[in-house]
Amino acid sequence: MLLIPLSLLFILLLACFVRFGFFGRIPSASTLKKIKNPVASEIYSSDGQLLGKYYLENRTNISFDLFPGHMIDALIATEDVRFFKHSGLDWRALIRVGLRTILLQDRSGGGGSTITQQLAKNIFGRKNHFVFTVPVNKMREIFIAKRLEKVYSKEEIIELYLNTIPFGHNFYGLEVASRRYFGKSASRLRPEESATLIG
Repeated sequence: MLLIPLSLLFILLLACFVRFGFFGRIPSASTLKKIKNPVASEIYSSDGQLLGKYYLENRTNISFDLFPGHMIDALIATEDVRFFKHSGLDWRALIRVGLRTILLQDRSGGGGSTITQQLAKNIFGRKNHFVFTVPVNKMREIFIAKRLEKVYSKEEIIELYLNTIPFGHNFYGLEVASRRYFGKSASRLRPEESATLIG
């Protein structure tokens, strides 16, 4: 019986340590407002043909209105069904993960991270804190996600997310992935192609 209150006390203390920067500073709202994804520099010929790119991360950012509606629907259905109802943290998903995945050892239940938490992970990465690595990084992502939700609209968060997600081989964002795998801009993807990239 003592295990549950001790576990809750541990989680609370760890959350306080994370919140107040013991494991690294949480980015401020003003820092979050200045997020800029690095993009590739593209070299074109005089007749408009792409000759090559220079980049640290192969990415081409596009605006929210260029992502097809079916792509947004696929993203939300796959990653965060309550995206428009929460403010960065989905308590229902978190409780489901705690009960189903951790207590019952059932890995088929899916994760508990929201799109905003995944965005925080993609932008700020994860650090090694030895035995505390997973709980510390998850808590940092929760705190950053809560701040992101105060700074950006839901549409801006989706835009940042879709321009940030990695696809391996130094491909970042759906525009580059779409051109690489389907030979066309993300705005021209068909529903089944969007589902392939998102799923």
